[in-house]
Amino acid sequence: QFPFGRRLPCDIYWHGVSFHDNDIFSGQVNKFPGMTEMVRKITLSRAVRTMQDLFPLEYNFYPRSWILPEEFPLFVDEVRMMKDSDPSWKPTFIVKPDGGCQGDGIYLIKDPSDIRLTGSIQSRPAVVQEYICKPLLVDKLKFDIRLYVLLKSLEPLEIYIAKDGLSRFCTEPYQEPTLKNLHQVFMHLTNYSLNIHSGNFIHSDNVNTGSKRTFSSILCRLSSRGADVKKLWSDIISLVIKTIIALTPELKVYYQSDIPAGKPGPTCFQILGFDILLMKNLKPMLLEVNANPSMRIEHEQELSPGVFENVPSPVDEEVKVAVIRDTLRLVDPQKKKRKDVQRHVESCKTTVNVRYNYVLWYRCQTLEEASEAKEEAREAGAGDGGERGGSRSPEAGLPSLCLKQVFPKYARQFSYLRLVDRVAALFIRFLGVKGTTKLGPTGFRTFIRNCKLSNSNFSMASVDILYIDITRRWNSMGIDHKESGMGLQAFVEAFFCLAQKKYKSLPLHKQVASLIDFCEYHLAALDEKRLVCGRG
Repeated sequence: QFPFGRRLPCDIYWHGVSFHDNDIFSGQVNKFPGMTEMVRKITLSRAVRTMQDLFPLEYNFYPRSWILPEEFPLFVDEVRMMKDSDPSWKPTFIVKPDGGCQGDGIYLIKDPSDIRLTGSIQSRPAVVQEYICKPLLVDKLKFDIRLYVLLKSLEPLEIYIAKDGLSRFCTEPYQEPTLKNLHQVFMHLTNYSLNIHSGNFIHSDNVNTGSKRTFSSILCRLSSRGADVKKLWSDIISLVIKTIIALTPELKVYYQSDIPAGKPGPTCFQILGFDILLMKNLKPMLLEVNANPSMRIEHEQELSPGVFENVPSPVDEEVKVAVIRDTLRLVDPQKKKRKDVQRHVESCKTTVNVRYNYVLWYRCQTLEEASEAKEEAREAGAGDGGERGGSRSPEAGLPSLCLKQVFPKYARQFSYLRLVDRVAALFIRFLGVKGTTKLGPTGFRTFIRNCKLSNSNFSMASVDILYIDITRRWNSMGIDHKESGMGLQAFVEAFFCLAQKKYKSLPLHKQVASLIDFCEYHLAALDEKRLVCGRG
């Protein structure tokens, strides 16, 4: 720890809350710029909604959401329409403050008129969602799952999921919401920070019992009842990958702003906490994503009035120690060096076997150097585990990795969803000034001109009107007043609008994909032309 500042560079920087150090020029940081902002409830809801517009079936794991206060009239109208079309529909909604955490400020309502609009919602925006009334119950209790996800790299995208997580239980038997029980937080809200204050909360030394258990213990129980646990895991992996695909476009904008391309800077990784609820039919639903999941492995226990002691929590320790240990194993800067040494040794061995010593002399200078390289590998502990060629790896005594790679392992199944990533690449190209996150009117006009999007039906005057209308509306929502101009979400809306104008008969995702191809084609031609002119 460096309470008074840091003098020497480090291999790994472990920040407490967010990426905030502008003096890092190398190494790896455990936070991505902008991640805290991106997983706030409103920003996450907007990002997922964009993907729901493109791929509604693929993103049906996130509850229907409205953003307050600006979408309150829309919320009222849509609920009234749905009730008119289905009089038997008796919905419940959950209101979550945008910047809230640990259950702070969350409450349930049965009707839009119950929202507490006086004062607080204006100063503290919120998301209102359809409440999941039929969750899976264990021991008659509602619970959620906290899964730990490592975003190891943004470009190229690399995602790992911990093989075990935490199951956090409510402390009162669940009943479907009624006007009488809406306010019983220990029945409806799974937040550990709330339920720990319940007289029914059970601290257990056993990972299979108590108010906090391992997710693997729940899976074992479900498997014994005949549930398809493999399919459940597959659905959870799909949910995680799709959620991160929804977040990456804006994260790339933040990243290029804090760490511009071509300048020295660190690489980033981050452990995220995914909160997931299982429905009665075992369908996983995303509740939220936490940029700073708690890594505490103990809890406070009151010994006598006002006297507390920290007591170890076996469940937290089993899950969280493995996550942090294996995150460090995966980002270990020495690991790459050991792999490079091992490749060098293997290369030398292959050359000896195939081309004999005279070729080995060319590849490795001398047999003595090959021997030295082998000795280096032994000292560095080349390889990922076990013993190889007599050299013992530093990881040989550690358990197998608890983090499972899911991307790029399953990239082929999900690559078609990454349309907004490509839109973000166009946005970043035309930002102009390095370090900015907003596109000015000149940049937007240049984008239209270079991509050949203006014509007799869509003049540059119409381009300016489109820019002004969308930018003004997004800025009026109070999204970000630090810079003037068009942010990525506003640009995405403008891009969708252009795609719908140009390709009227196609579904939205095909309209957007067609316009991306069109833009990329013209920009590639322009780049080629500039390259030829440069050579000339």
